[in-house]
Amino acid sequence: VDALGGAPGLYSARYAGHPTNAAANNAKLLDAMAGVPDGKRSARFYAVIVLLRHATDPQPLICEGRWEGQIIRELRGTNGFGYNPVFLDTTHGLTAAEMEPALKNAISHRAIALQQLKQQLATLY
Repeated sequence: VDALGGAPGLYSARYAGHPTNAAANNAKLLDAMAGVPDGKRSARFYAVIVLLRHATDPQPLICEGRWEGQIIRELRGTNGFGYNPVFLDTTHGLTAAEMEPALKNAISHRAIALQQLKQQLATLY
């Protein structure tokens, strides 16, 4: 989340503390974003996949996926998990939690990273 200097970041599952709780994480994020204007609510999901062909692989396959969006002001949708109800994909006008699983699984950061991996594997084999 750009307005929060990258928070919740790598530790997003524990953003509101232990034990992990998606509702508490979303509430803390919305509270932290309360004063942020709509044009400054940019955020992204980021995934990295690394494939080592063996333990000393000198050329691992490294793939990354980014899913750009915005943090909205209220929870929307019931699908998915985590921050899905507050992450708006502006291209589709839906939160990740409002999307049908097939759409989300085709456009998410994980899907992008997996597509890159598939392409890299195709060039090798």
